[in-house]
Amino acid sequence: MDFKDWRKSPDKTTTDAETAPKRKYYGKKFEDYVSEQIREAQERGAFDNLQGMGKPLNLDDNHYAGDKAMGYNLLKSNGFAPKEIELAKEIRTEFERVEAKVAKLRHQGRALRSRRVPPFASEKRAFNTMVEKTAVEYEKVLQELNRKILTLNLMVPSVMHQPMFDVAKLLQDFRDACPRFE
Repeated sequence: MDFKDWRKSPDKTTTDAETAPKRKYYGKKFEDYVSEQIREAQERGAFDNLQGMGKPLNLDDNHYAGDKAMGYNLLKSNGFAPKEIELAKEIRTEFERVEAKVAKLRHQGRALRSRRVPPFASEKRAFNTMVEKTAVEYEKVLQELNRKILTLNLMVPSVMHQPMFDVAKLLQDFRDACPRFE
């Protein structure tokens, strides 16, 4: 004998799927759901009369700066940045400068080796001397940059830490790219 629900009349038999509420966004990702809600609100015109519409955002107010907000504002208005930002910029520009010098020397070495006429003895000596001077300067600059990076890493939060340069590896790469003439 089958179970029969006496509470329902025989003419109104429905299934659970019919009585369940219709979910418009069933199976969609949350981002899709949110973007669809935003798009529908834009179509309705919900964002048309917002305060400040069509005006540029005022991004000068930094509520997270706390006590340093006035100092940061003064630095920004006079073309400066906080000392940790200035130090990071200094590290980056100094590294780019020394890398440009090394790249120029690498190019010069490749040009000397690839030309039809072999380099003269004086060109070989000049190139070897330049390689040695650049290697010494490169090592000194990298060690100084590591010192500055250590100082910077002590000043900033851990998410802003910069990795130290591997001086020995960079020097070896330089020497491999700029072999001396024999």
